[in-house]
Amino acid sequence: MLAADLREPAGRAVVAARLSDSDPALAVLGRRSGAPLGRRLTRVDQEDRIALFLDYENLALGARDRGGMTFDFRPIADALAERGRVVVRRAYADWSFFDEDRRMLTRSHVELIEMPQRMGASRKNAADIKMAVDAVELAFERGYISTFVICTGDSDFTPLVHKLRELNKRVIGVGVEKSTSALLPPACDEFLYYDRLEGVDLPAARVRRARPARPPEPDPRQVEEPSAEEPARDVDTLSVLVAQTVAGLQGSSGGAVTASTLKRTLLRKDPTFSESDYGFRTFGELLRHLAEHNVIDLGEGPAKGDPEVSLPEHGDREVAFALLRSVVADLTSGKSAVALSGLKNQVRRARPDFSEKKLGYRSFLQFCKAAATNGSVRLEWSPEADDYLVTA
Repeated sequence: MLAADLREPAGRAVVAARLSDSDPALAVLGRRSGAPLGRRLTRVDQEDRIALFLDYENLALGARDRGGMTFDFRPIADALAERGRVVVRRAYADWSFFDEDRRMLTRSHVELIEMPQRMGASRKNAADIKMAVDAVELAFERGYISTFVICTGDSDFTPLVHKLRELNKRVIGVGVEKSTSALLPPACDEFLYYDRLEGVDLPAARVRRARPARPPEPDPRQVEEPSAEEPARDVDTLSVLVAQTVAGLQGSSGGAVTASTLKRTLLRKDPTFSESDYGFRTFGELLRHLAEHNVIDLGEGPAKGDPEVSLPEHGDREVAFALLRSVVADLTSGKSAVALSGLKNQVRRARPDFSEKKLGYRSFLQFCKAAATNGSVRLEWSPEADDYLVTA
């Protein structure tokens, strides 16, 4: 019955429409034959289809150099399961060197590509070239694959990443932090450090290496204080980054900024960004924390679970403008004007937590120009002083 249907174009369209839900590859047949697939593919098309390529020797050796850490594929599989449906899993290596690893990968349904080494010669580039060729070939032959995951820390794969993105594919990189080239993460849409993935057991050697750096017989309270202060500094830096990004998105698009748009933009700025590095389980939890600290405002978005993100209303800016005007007035008592250089330090003496970036301004000069436009201060360039002069 199926063979008879396939003899005619109309029959091929019907068969492709019936079976497209069970095999995404048949969706291509339906498109080529002009089949009106309609709603049957809607559920499948909503999921990202992922192709996973592992430069296994790079990952395994990088993990071992990381204090003897044993490489485990499960944390990578779990992280990708949150991002889409993995339809291709391939690992490249000379498997005679990775006997136990081969069994572990086989249980995880990873296809093992054998790249044997010649006697007395290294064939590292052979695996790299084979992996790159297979990835590009798959990008052309499997149009339904939207995301490619390249597991390596080798900068030699940077051209492959650029080519895949040129082909309109999303690229996620995975590598061991200490053995990953600095050139690779910025090239990807997102980069996951294997060491930071949930479920990875870090070696105890990391703690032992850190002990000599500590002073002898430390006071326990002094040891605990830096660990308590560090997250606060990290979140403060994150607050500046988020405020700047929201301000930039509002200025460029002129429309509403949603949480999903903000997360994608943060990843474009820093592909290694992860809210878990700041102690938050989800991006929504991070946004709620920033909203509680008045860094951003959250409102109802176009979809459930995707709130609108904006900067606080002008009330906080008015307070900051009033602070600037007060500081300038105190400094100019008996003077005609005060130079912009050093003015920010004076403002921080009056209010240590002041930051123009939390208000959405990229620089203190931009903040002062906004205050001048508001009428709070006067800002003029002085060729004699080679600086801006500010008066209240």
